[in-house]
Amino acid sequence: MSGLSTVLNQLRRQSRTKRKKSADPTSYEVASQWQLMWWKFKKHKLAVISAVLLIIMYLIVMFCEFLSPNLAGTRFTTYKDAPPQKIHFVDPETGFQLRPFVYGMKEKVNPDTFLRTFTEDKTQKYPIRFFVAGESYKMWGFIPSNIHLFGLGDSKAALILMGTDQLGHDLFSRIIYGGRISLSFGLIGIALTLIIGLLLGGISGYLGGVSDTIIQRIIDFLICIPTIPLWMALSAAVPRDWSSTKIYFGLIIIFSIIGWTGLARVVRGKILSLREEDFTMAARLAGASDLRIIRKHLLPSFASYIIVSVTLSIPANILGETALSFLGIGLQAPVVSWGVLLQDSQNLNTLAHHPWLLMPAAFIMVTVLMFNFLGDGLRDAADPYK
Repeated sequence: MSGLSTVLNQLRRQSRTKRKKSADPTSYEVASQWQLMWWKFKKHKLAVISAVLLIIMYLIVMFCEFLSPNLAGTRFTTYKDAPPQKIHFVDPETGFQLRPFVYGMKEKVNPDTFLRTFTEDKTQKYPIRFFVAGESYKMWGFIPSNIHLFGLGDSKAALILMGTDQLGHDLFSRIIYGGRISLSFGLIGIALTLIIGLLLGGISGYLGGVSDTIIQRIIDFLICIPTIPLWMALSAAVPRDWSSTKIYFGLIIIFSIIGWTGLARVVRGKILSLREEDFTMAARLAGASDLRIIRKHLLPSFASYIIVSVTLSIPANILGETALSFLGIGLQAPVVSWGVLLQDSQNLNTLAHHPWLLMPAAFIMVTVLMFNFLGDGLRDAADPYK
């Protein structure tokens, strides 16, 4: 009897353990598909790091007025084409100090080549301070303030961490301001592309027939045209007397009109494979409209693939805006974007003497790489059962 009771107790303990495991929300047996995707995404270290860095970058450009030491239009006329300032922590007289500082700069002109060069002026020392009062601005256009995260606190001194351009603009501040335009261009552009691609792709795959034929022929026509010449032709048609805001949204519409074709093809293929499934037939018999079936039942079935496609399309929009602005047929000064900033680097002679003008290209490359890494992680997580 004692042996039988021991066996029964062991069976009870095993049963309780199984019940606890099945009730655990972290158990793979009862986890939802989104939980499985999240767990698999976390295993992709590069994708997680890229997601964190992208969030930080978007937060920086959201608060660019506060985080930049100077305004985008501020000019330092005595520091045209000046190199980046070096940040120092060691003073020759006092030694190491926790508060960083920069030296002033003095200009020299080569009498033979008339090339301006700048050297540090050790007699002028400016400590870098945090939360300093500087030039007035309006956060997001309606919150007035004059507090900057860091600066020199001296209106006569210039803090130029990444050098200046030929007009004396602080390149570091302009890169942060330009990031707001370039990064938002990618998000807003892909939002409109997503709407057009999902709508036309869903109609093409679900209804079929004449609508499918017309939409697919339109896609074939847009795909067969080289992308960059088509961008250039459409952007050149935008009136030059438009305001910068109109040109900005005009370019977004142009990119969306061209960029929806790939997403629409994917959506069409997925819906073709799902429209005859039992849950689709049940919704149709229950009286649901075609638009509701597409929106509520079909699209959520492959939402993970849509997320991956959107993530990989954002850097394409950023690169497209940069290319058009670099060529002079996109956004124009006084608008500040990464593409506009790169216009100064078209002159090889200027670039040879002022290589810091290529600094915006580094931010573009890092942003595109992070979006690609994030897209790779999402693509692997989209099918968590592999």
